[in-house]
Amino acid sequence: MVTSSAPESPRRSGAETRAAIRRVALELFTASGYEATSMREIAEALGIKKASLYYHFAGKEDIVRSLFDQRGSEAEELLAWIGTQPRTPESAKAAVLRWVGSFSADKLHGIRFLTANPLLVRTLAEQTGNRIGFALAALVDALTELLPRRTPADVLQLRMALLSINAAVDASAHGDFSDEDILRTARHMAATVMDELLSRQSEMETAR
Repeated sequence: MVTSSAPESPRRSGAETRAAIRRVALELFTASGYEATSMREIAEALGIKKASLYYHFAGKEDIVRSLFDQRGSEAEELLAWIGTQPRTPESAKAAVLRWVGSFSADKLHGIRFLTANPLLVRTLAEQTGNRIGFALAALVDALTELLPRRTPADVLQLRMALLSINAAVDASAHGDFSDEDILRTARHMAATVMDELLSRQSEMETAR
């Protein structure tokens, strides 16, 4: 059940308001279903006027689309950060852990919603040019370039480490796991997978 939050604070920034709207909307979409949830209900749960809600988002699709924009921007920012780091396998590990570590409980709700609504996701991705998909593909390419040896198995293992948060969410679908359990396990798995990959890379380089 989604509870109404306190009235919107006049000191809350636009970014904070948009984040609060995304959080409450996702809770309602999950509890009641995307189609059954109205913009009025989202506004009421937030304790704001519907006009204020429409100031930030044109509609429900716009709220979901903002999830793509947010994650796409974060992937692009990480890509820029990689460009400032030494071109070493250790930088690949640091980037993967930076990505996985950027997830919060709120973002887990977003992953769950997107996973449960593949048709909506596919439609919006087509409308927006699949920004997140292209950003993640560019991120994987940049990380792959940091590996001295790039066998298909190495690249696959790198991708699995990067997507460990998605795997943890899928694996927790049938069980009593807290968000903290999922986040902690995903971070541990990402580090373990990257450590094994870097160890193998080092052994291969030594053997050359």
